[in-house]
Order: sequence, then C-alpha cells, then structure tokens
Amino acid sequence: MKAALQLRQSQQLTLTPQLQQAIKLLQLSTLDINQEAARLLDENPFLEREDDSTNQTYSGNSSTETVAITSSTPETPAPESQTRSDSSDWTEPSFSSSAASPDDEDDGYSEVAAERPSLREHLLWELNMSQLDVRDKKIIGLLVDALDDNAYLSQPLEEIVEFLPPELDITLDDLETALVQLQHLDAPGIGARSLSECLALQIQAMPEDIPGHSLALLIVTNHLDLLAARDFNKLKKALRCDDDAIRVAQDLIVHLQPKPGNAFEHRAADYVVPDVLVERHGGIWKARLNPEAMPRLRINQIYANILQRRDDQGSQQMAGQLQEARWFIKNLQQRFETILRVSQAIVERQRQFFEHGDIGMRPLVLREIADQLELHESTISRVTTQKFMLTPRGIYELKYFFGSGLATEAGGACSSTAIRALIKQLVSEEDPKRPLTDSRMSEILAQQGILVARRTVAKYREGMNILPVNLRKSL
Repeated sequence: MKAALQLRQSQQLTLTPQLQQAIKLLQLSTLDINQEAARLLDENPFLEREDDSTNQTYSGNSSTETVAITSSTPETPAPESQTRSDSSDWTEPSFSSSAASPDDEDDGYSEVAAERPSLREHLLWELNMSQLDVRDKKIIGLLVDALDDNAYLSQPLEEIVEFLPPELDITLDDLETALVQLQHLDAPGIGARSLSECLALQIQAMPEDIPGHSLALLIVTNHLDLLAARDFNKLKKALRCDDDAIRVAQDLIVHLQPKPGNAFEHRAADYVVPDVLVERHGGIWKARLNPEAMPRLRINQIYANILQRRDDQGSQQMAGQLQEARWFIKNLQQRFETILRVSQAIVERQRQFFEHGDIGMRPLVLREIADQLELHESTISRVTTQKFMLTPRGIYELKYFFGSGLATEAGGACSSTAIRALIKQLVSEEDPKRPLTDSRMSEILAQQGILVARRTVAKYREGMNILPVNLRKSL
C-alpha cells in the first residue's frame, strides 16, 4: 500500500478551561471550595476577599492601592512523643505531661486541660504511681505495649515470651503474674484476652451484694453465647433459674463496657457547614444560601488598573491571571445559584417531609429535578453530592431526599425512606417478648396499602442496623 495524505472532517466536544473549572467547582464540597479559594488567593494577586478588614490602603494621585492579605492554613501540632518500653535497653516506662508555664498561667492551663492522655499513657501513669517494684513495672510495661486499641491483649503470652531476649530472664509465669497486676491497675476489663474475660473482670470488681452479681458472672463465664443468641429457654435450663433472675443479670451485663479502650479513643469531630438553609415563611418552605459557606471574593481594582496602564511583554501573564480571577468569581457565583435552584426544587417536592418527617418523604429521582430545571442529570448528581441542607429537622445531604418508590394499592408510590421510617416505628412499638418478624411487618405494611415483600423488609431492616427477630427478643 502506498502512503497518501487525506483530509477528513470530524466533530468532537471540547471543554473550554472556563467550563472545566465550572464543572470542577460544582462537584466540590464546601470545605474543598474554601480550600480552592484560599489557594487562588495565595497565587493570584488580582483576587481578594470582600470582608478583608486588615487590608492596608494608601492614598495618592486619586488612586488607592490595596495590599492583599493571603489566607493561611493553621499549623498542625506535632504529634506527642511517646516513650515506649524497649526490651533492648530495658528502660522503665514513664508518663510525661506538659506543665504550665509559670509566666503564663492561663495559656498553660488551657493547654493541659485540652489534652487527653492515651490509653498507654494513662496505664503507664497508673503503673508509676503503684507500689510495685521496678522489675514488675517493666514487665507490665511490656504488656501495656501489646494491648490493642480496645485494651485487649490479643497476642498470646507464649508468643510474647518467644520474642523477648533471653538475657531479660522473663518466664511465662512472670508474664501471667504481670497480666493479673495489669488487669487490676485501673479500669476493670483492661488486659482481657476475650470478651468473656473482659466482662467477668468488670463484674468481679463490683460489690458482691449487687443484685444479679453471681448469676451475671456465671453467664459471662460459661453461657455468653446463649445470652447473645437470646436463647432464654436453654439459659434458664442450664442455670436453673426463673425469668426474673435472668432479667436482673441481663440488665447488669448490658451496662458493662465490652471495649474498655473506647474511653481513651481520640476522635476528631466532623463538622458540616450547610450550603443551604430551609425556613418556613407564611406556611411556605423556602431555601436560601448560607452566607457562612460562600467565599466572598472580588477583583483587586488597584492591580487591575495598573495592568491597564502597562503595555509590555510581562503584562500578558498578568492579564491571564486577571482573566482567571474573573472566571473563578463568575463560576463560583454560578455554582451557588445552581445549588439554590436545585435545593428549592427539592424543598417544593418534599414539602411533606418538612411537615411530617421521614414518613412524608415521596419518591424522587434525579431526572425529575433535571427536567424541571432544564439541566443535565449529571449536573444534578454533582450538585447533590457532599452538599448539605440545614432544616428544622436536622442537617441532611441533598442526596438524602432522592430515593426509589414502591407501589401502593391506591396506584401511587411510597418512597423507600418512608418505608424505612415505618419499619423503624413498628420495631420501636413491638412487644419485646414477641417481636415482629419480617413477614409480619410485610403484612402490616400491606394492610396500610404499601406492598413490600418480606425480602425487601429484611433488606431495609439490615440497612438500619436493626437486629433480626430472634436477637430482639427479651424476657
């Protein structure tokens, strides 16, 4: 075949940089939007905040020069240094805490009050305060390092002995003795090797005259599986007791802490800034944008005027930055306007939810809102992802208001959210001695005109973390 040149015409969709930025901003969350705004404020001198009260202005020749203040990310404190017991150098475990500066008592006190010791730090502090000899403290410190996040000793003592250097001269008996001392250091249940042992340690630490003490200890030691399966008939037969005794012991057990390490767990709080606020005015529900979620930006007119007076080669790059700043402000405004339009359309269609709660939720799909607002379905999907609405009933993601529907005898449809709410209501009102089965809940819903299969009821129940009927039964 001979090589030849040919001309062909074809069409393809090309996204302009401005359109690409608009799509990107639309799918970002409020936190990401503020981070993106902070980044551009650092990089683009033509952008500034409207509420920048620290801007410095200089007058001269009837013009004002603005010094832009760039936003910065607060410094993240360095993680606390932890002193670990190392078998090689055989150092004594220690607990360190920051002390307040004598020159600044208020600041020092606030720092100490804000700190919470970890599980390891707390146990080592208790260990140092005990009257044990140095060698026992060191061996117990080795076991403290072997605890998991739930304060369980998941590694067998035999394995721990094998990993220790022979020159330390630590035997299995030494570790077993140290484990008993560790389990009696502070909060009962710490250092347990199983759930049964954890609960038993907590019961043993209670006064023996507490009602149900001996029976509860016997249950968690030998019959915990029967209690978990709610097999009360076998439990009464094995223990030779009546319903009242089982009920008292069960009440004592359910108030124990199966994971003692949770009391020392550090969890960062997740904060959600709603994009939209929903309020009722004159019987009509209205949505409005949350001013706290909107970065207020503007073009720095001083720099823009300077650029207009310049006519050199370097001004082309600055002109690009000016155009980028204008695009960002325009796309940012368009993003919030689209969010408000979609939110108002959702509020109008889900009015019964705001009046009556989840039971009033109606079926809604993305295409309905897309057709109403003459937008693409993918645009509605981007708008409703990681965007939140503050209502009198709480904060909800916009996607929460969308869901499929099931047929009713009247020929209409009931949303899956409303069905979940009905199932939850049925479970909350059931007789604990005779809980409702999935089939029975399906029949009750059918009597209300909602046709739901038993498997669908089971799927919704599991999605709400509601236990099956045999595990919901109680005496």
